[in-house]
Amino acid sequence: MSFKCIVRELKEMKDGIGSISRRGEVEGRHWRNRTRTHIAPDVVTFDPDQQGQWANIPPELLLDIVRRVEESETSFPARTSVVFCASVCKSWREVTKEIVKTPEECGRLTFPISLKQPGPRESPIHCFIKRDRANSVYRLYFGLTPSEDESDKLLLAAKRIRRATSTDFVISLVSDDFSRASSTYVGKLRSNFIGTKFTIYDSQPPSDAAIQHCGRLSRRFSAKQVSPTVSACNYSIATVSYELNVLRTRGPRRMRCAMHSIPFSSIQEGGSAPTPTSFPHSDERPSPLLVSKAQEPAVNISSTVSVPSREPLVLKNKAPRWHEQLQCWCLNFKGRVTVASVKNFQLVAAVDPTQNIPAAVQETTILQFGKIGKDIFTMDYCYPLSAFQAFAICLSSFDTKPACE
Repeated sequence: MSFKCIVRELKEMKDGIGSISRRGEVEGRHWRNRTRTHIAPDVVTFDPDQQGQWANIPPELLLDIVRRVEESETSFPARTSVVFCASVCKSWREVTKEIVKTPEECGRLTFPISLKQPGPRESPIHCFIKRDRANSVYRLYFGLTPSEDESDKLLLAAKRIRRATSTDFVISLVSDDFSRASSTYVGKLRSNFIGTKFTIYDSQPPSDAAIQHCGRLSRRFSAKQVSPTVSACNYSIATVSYELNVLRTRGPRRMRCAMHSIPFSSIQEGGSAPTPTSFPHSDERPSPLLVSKAQEPAVNISSTVSVPSREPLVLKNKAPRWHEQLQCWCLNFKGRVTVASVKNFQLVAAVDPTQNIPAAVQETTILQFGKIGKDIFTMDYCYPLSAFQAFAICLSSFDTKPACE
């Protein structure tokens, strides 16, 4: 069988992959109906006795096939062939995960864990956000701008939930299930009462640096309520702060982001940002205590885990310049932002002169967010932020901030 025939057969597997068990076919169809995305499901059930002839391909040939598909299909929609390879059976998925590189290395998103891995160093990953005002839902799509046929690929979705003293943005892999007991739950953003400070929570344990820096851990469910594949905890990984505008002067918002899960050394020469390789399994997550909700204590991880303290990376918004002719504040968004809005911003690293960081690194825009139309915004991010972290930071811009404007 020629290489083209193999790729053609892989594409034909979209509505039912090979001879996978009926259960696997139903789950795959369930994922496709819930979200249009080229991110492969991280958990797929395979029956070892019913994987079919595709599982019996010699390892050397299988490795060559998947490598050639990955190298040839570099852009969407052709890159869906790589996802189909990962969905054939267990052996194909393991080989695909071994070959596919992280976004930092290749600048492409393939598996769900890619959304929690740092973006590329050289050029940003371009995304856009659609706001659904009626349902208070925000959807993050992959691509430069929305397509006319609405075939955009969903990466993440968030739903705003207003509470008496705060506002929550629950972030999920799909746009129709925001239950924190679901396996699609990836984290949340929570504001304070006046909307000047936001905390980003991750559903999986962060690095040791983040655990040391952020000691608060909140449990969401009792042990009997938690699925074996769902984390029982929220881990605080970052805070977003907006400066109070006490004098009510006109001007852009001023914000700072303390990324407790990313060390400052990540932007130094030879530095690296934490890169998770998979979502933790149930046996890797902390077991919830058998206590009632009324008795739930706030767990301070920093008091129980001893790790070396590392300085976190702090981001600040790039100061705009006043344009005399236009009579407004301006930033160079390189054509990615076309509508003036108080929500528009660019984030760069907050660096002290004594830290000897090259000027090029200090001027690099790590996250850019801005409006291009009614309820449509662009989001471009790069190393060391992940798509999940960048999306959470941008969500903070949507919350009402009367004290900052």
